[in-house]
Parts: sequence; C-alpha cells; structure tokens
Amino acid sequence: MATTSTLAAGEERMLIGGELRTARSGRTFEVLNPATEEVIGVVADAGPEDLDDAVVSARRAFDETDWSTNCELRVRGLRQLQAAFTAHADELRTMTVAETGSPVSFTYSAQLDAPVEGLGWVATLAEEYQWETDLGDASPMGIPSHRWIRREATGVVGAITPWNVPHQINLAKLGPALAAGNTVVLKPAPDTPWCATALGRLVAEETDIPPGVVNIVPSSEHSVGALLSGDPRVDQISFTGSTATGRLVMVSAADSLKKVFLELGGKSAFVILDDADLRGACATAAFTVCTHAGQGCAITTRLLVPRAQFDEAVESTAKVLSKLPAADPTDPGTICGPLISARQRERVEGYLSLARDEGGTVVAGGGRPEGLDRGYFVEPTLLVGLSNSSRVAQEEIFGPMLVVIPHDGDDDAVALANESTYGLSGSVWSADRHRAVGVADRIRTGTIGINGGLWFSPDMPFGGYKQSGVGRESGVAGFEEYLETKSIAEPA
Repeated sequence: MATTSTLAAGEERMLIGGELRTARSGRTFEVLNPATEEVIGVVADAGPEDLDDAVVSARRAFDETDWSTNCELRVRGLRQLQAAFTAHADELRTMTVAETGSPVSFTYSAQLDAPVEGLGWVATLAEEYQWETDLGDASPMGIPSHRWIRREATGVVGAITPWNVPHQINLAKLGPALAAGNTVVLKPAPDTPWCATALGRLVAEETDIPPGVVNIVPSSEHSVGALLSGDPRVDQISFTGSTATGRLVMVSAADSLKKVFLELGGKSAFVILDDADLRGACATAAFTVCTHAGQGCAITTRLLVPRAQFDEAVESTAKVLSKLPAADPTDPGTICGPLISARQRERVEGYLSLARDEGGTVVAGGGRPEGLDRGYFVEPTLLVGLSNSSRVAQEEIFGPMLVVIPHDGDDDAVALANESTYGLSGSVWSADRHRAVGVADRIRTGTIGINGGLWFSPDMPFGGYKQSGVGRESGVAGFEEYLETKSIAEPA
C-alpha cells in the first residue's frame, strides 16, 4: 500500500485491474464547472474495450482470489479507504464543488462527509454480521438432517451512478458491495467523473484492496452503462438514476436474469396539516427545495397545504424563497447553487414554460438570476394554480421548483400525496404527533419525515415504492442486497 500526498494530476485516469490508466483509444472528455461554464480538466473516456477489461478484472478478482471469503481484508480495506477520504477531505471538497456545482456547505453533509462516515458503519456491520445461521436438526420428509444458512457475495456488481451527489451514491454502492465480498465495476455519470476517478486513485494508492476488486470506467457515452447492465459476466446491477433509464436497465439485465437494484425518481409531497406550525413548515419546505438547486430525487417538490391556509402558506413560502437566491457555490452561505449543465437548465426552463401553459402562476422566481451571467443558474421558483394531476406536479424536474397545492383535510392530503407514479419520500407536519404518524403511515413512500425528522443515515434503508425503484440502499437491508442465501443440509 502506497500513500499519495495529492489527488492532483491523477483524477483523469481510470482504475482497471489495479492500474490507473488512460483509455485504450487515448480519448478524453472535458469536465465543466457548472458555476462558471469553464473547462476545468479532462478525464479518460472509456469505450467498450475498457469496459471489457474492467469486467474481466472484476471477474478474475472474484473467482480467483480470497476477497469474497476474507472478511478481515475487506474490513481493513474499507477502513483504509475511509481514512484516505478523511485525509484528503479539503482537496475533495474543492474538487466536488468545482465539478458538481454543489454549495460547499453541502459537502459537510450528504455531498461528502456523511458518505465517508458511512464507510465506517458498513465496515463494522461486516465485522459483526451473522454470515451463518444454524437452524438445528429436523426431519424433512423423514430424513434426519442438520441445516444451516450461509450468506455469500453475489459476485461481480455493476454500479451505475448519477451526477447529483456522486460521492454519496458511489460510496453507498461500493461500501456495502465490497463489505459483502463482491467485486465492482463502477460507471459514473459523464457530468461528474472526477469524484469517481478520485475514489479510484485512493483505492489504488492508499488501501490494501487487491487489484481488480474495484474498477472505474468514466465515459462520455451512456452506452457503456448499457453494455455493463447487459453483460452476462456481471451478476448484479445497482443503478441510481431516472425511472425511464431504470426501465431500460431492467430490460437489459433480463437476458441474463441478474439481480437488479434500482433507486429511481421521485415527486415527493410535503404535507402540512391544519394544526401545524405553518410558517416553520413552509420555511422548511422552501429551504429543502433550494438545497443543491433542487437536484435530489428525494426532495419534496409538492407542497400540500390546508385550503383555508393556502394564501398564508404561499406568502410565507415565497418570502423564504426570496432569501435563498441562487448564488456562488463556493460561498459558505449559499444553499442554491447552479444546475449541473446547460441541458439540465433547459429542462427546468422547459417545465417553467409548461407550468404557464398548464395555467400555473409564478409567485416567486421563474427566471435566471440577475448578476450571474455565467453558470447554469435558475431562480428558486414557487408555482400556484396547478392541479395535482398537471405534468409539472407529477413529473420529476430536478430543479428548485416548488408547486403549492391545496388540500381539504387529512384524507384528501393522503390521496393527493399518493396520486403519483412515484413513492420515494415525503414529509408530514402536525402539532399532534399521533395524527402526523397516522398520515405518514398511509402515504405510500419508502422514506418519510415527520415534523422535520431526518431519515438519511448509513443505518437507515433508502428506496422507493411504485416506480421509484426496486430494493433498498443503506442499512442492513441495503447490505443484504449484495448477498445470496445458500441453504445447506447434512445427515443429522
């Protein structure tokens, strides 16, 4: 295990078979800063031949080494990786803000520090996990037998990750997959390859994780991810991204009937009941939708408020939004930075136009902020006048856009919240805890917060109902996504 003093000059290379290398074709692609639109560097552009090398390396490392059975080595490697991330936190923070456009304040939580902390949690889980369960003796069909259950790694995992919180999702997949004994081929989003290649450099230079166990293939082509999900040598696909792409991943994986984990889109509801602290709840809803410019699958983008308090809720929310402008992400006080790309800004602006076509009214925001001539910024936006069935209220936008919709009591609020093809997250606010929990229990989502409670944590399963995904990430449930169960019997 070597130690490096800097991540500079290594982030452009991919990790395959323990080697930090360029693409076989020699191609690279540019990395842009979303806040300035400037090219900040290049990264190796993997093609099908590089992906093949990565899969071969991962397959060999799983089939021909003791990685899958050597829990002590796995735990040591994960703790070394956590220590490496911690030692390079300042460099990674600067890199992450430059590449993602995320406000620097967010790197002290979900964008960097929280997932690094999660590596320690999953390492401890692997140490303490009950890999075998003795079921004792029985006589099935009259044959005296001693039975036990063994849990084993799935094999080669193909991980395909998005751009919004790259460290968090890369590590949420890599950590449990490695802890369970799998080898991994990671295909990061084209918009944020540096976060993944920095991970690869730390694995190669600062851990005892053997060559081939972790392979990282950044590519400008989404087709490389499609090849990964369809490759019969890959035993499992773990994908986070849009629901539309998730469907394609599932179809691609079907030919080899590999295991599939999907964490997909959301259009979550923030439900305020008539006895809640209206101003406090509205302030939280406004703050949430501005976080990282609304670029989060679990962000609550439908604000459901009692009809009798609608005008007050709109006024209160708009006032808070006006104090959370889109701004420079390197400023510690910024909450809403830029969108990731020109393409994403066009998408958000397209929904603003659609909102007006659907009869909506912009109460706050609705344009590009003055004084920010460069960067992919849009103003935090509040919309009213749209029905819950409108496209803007039903489709995932991934921008700082909040729709306020009136409800007529608890039953109606639940019905509106559930009127969605998604079921990823949500929030319920009430002065009566019993009432709030009762409403939360009826909302069909994988995660939900009550009165500001935060479910995001390494030990909490994360995933969705309906078209928000299949399976769970994080927690024991997320760890077990990467395991197979073997039932064994011998004569008693």
